[in-house]
Amino acid sequence: MSVYWRTVNKLDRYVPLKLKPFWNAEAGPKTIFFWAPAVKWCLVVAGIGDLQRPAHKLSTTQSTALAATGVIWSRYSMVIKPKNYSLFAVNIFVAITGIIQLARIYNYRKSLTVAESSK
Repeated sequence: MSVYWRTVNKLDRYVPLKLKPFWNAEAGPKTIFFWAPAVKWCLVVAGIGDLQRPAHKLSTTQSTALAATGVIWSRYSMVIKPKNYSLFAVNIFVAITGIIQLARIYNYRKSLTVAESSK
């Protein structure tokens, strides 16, 4: 952790005046409130990548977990102090990707039952 703070303290002198308020904000790059949502965007990218995956290979459990955690953490990000809008945004997208995948799984399974009943 001391490496991180030494790096941040060295970078302090290079931050332009216009960016100082963001740099020093309660949810700015000097805090976990910035880095946790920034890294969580990887889940959104993975979810978007899974849109290319065939529906029969998707996991209902995983998609449900992503949708649920996205909704729960979206709410939490508006309750904590300081309010973390970047955490809110990333969790909305996590929830949306999970819900889209669940809809794809549902539609695939529904098409199987329709195909079975028409035989």
